[in-house]
Amino acid sequence: MNIEREIEKIKEDVLKALEQIKDRQSLMDLKAKFVGKKGVISEWLKRIKDFGEEERPKLGKLLNEVKNYITELIEKHETLIKEREKENKLQNVSFDVTLPGRRPIRASFHPVTIVMDEIVEIFRELGFFVAEGPEIEDDFHNFEALNIPPDHPARDMQDTFYIGGGVLLRTHTSPVQIRVMESFKPPIRIIAPGKVYRRDFDITHSPMFHQVEGLYVDRNVKFSELKGTLVHFAKSIFGKNTKVRFRPSFFPFTEPSAEMDIVCVICKGVGCRVCKNSGWLEILGCGMVDPNVFEFVGYRDVTGFAFGLGVERIAMLKYGIDDIRLFYQNDLRFLKQFS
Repeated sequence: MNIEREIEKIKEDVLKALEQIKDRQSLMDLKAKFVGKKGVISEWLKRIKDFGEEERPKLGKLLNEVKNYITELIEKHETLIKEREKENKLQNVSFDVTLPGRRPIRASFHPVTIVMDEIVEIFRELGFFVAEGPEIEDDFHNFEALNIPPDHPARDMQDTFYIGGGVLLRTHTSPVQIRVMESFKPPIRIIAPGKVYRRDFDITHSPMFHQVEGLYVDRNVKFSELKGTLVHFAKSIFGKNTKVRFRPSFFPFTEPSAEMDIVCVICKGVGCRVCKNSGWLEILGCGMVDPNVFEFVGYRDVTGFAFGLGVERIAMLKYGIDDIRLFYQNDLRFLKQFS
């Protein structure tokens, strides 16, 4: 038996078969038949042991050369088939080159992010520094150190997400103020932007929302400085002609306390459903820091003011949005308006 002739015939069979193959599946079948694990070349390699010692190396080398040759032929043929398929696909696809191109969707900041950045920048210009703290808080920093006694309604399970063991999701960013005062001596002028959590969900409330708390502590800080700071903020974010007012209120951690209103952005003070026909909309709470809070952090002979505002509420008023849930539904029709 002429072994070399037998092996040469394998190459001829492959070349003849390739002339008839027009698709990749048939090509893969051919590859499996000749150079696969159970193919013709593999069967020949198994038979090497039946030959003499002098013939084995020569036969093994010859079979490997043929295997490489066939593999290379199949790969080249596969490339030709792919190119042919691509050309056929392009020929069968019709398109109008006169149509305008499709513009890619431009990314934009979320409206809450836009307003948050604007708020932070306004207070930075007034000399406030940004401070951050943990979103998972302990009872002391979230309540006790802020002069909120154990029986205060703000501790109710309807308002607070309790984790257990005196740990909870912070209900405001005021704990950041306590942590800063524990670590630094006055004077202190900070804002604390961040996420907060409460058990509330409707068109004007979300279980997760954003707040910016502010704190200024020094000797002889006056309520007039608080008013001047917040009036500047309101006019900066809503327009220089914005009218504001302060109403007496109550917060456990400030005394005296107040709420700040602006003229309704919808009816311009005439009275409507949004402002409940009062002509005014509340935007934040504020006041002079209660002396009891200073006792918790060991401050002496100082005064200060604090304020807190909801970023989503400011954004709703700024952009005329009537449902807070729109901020979190990820509807591109809504979000792209803020590009």
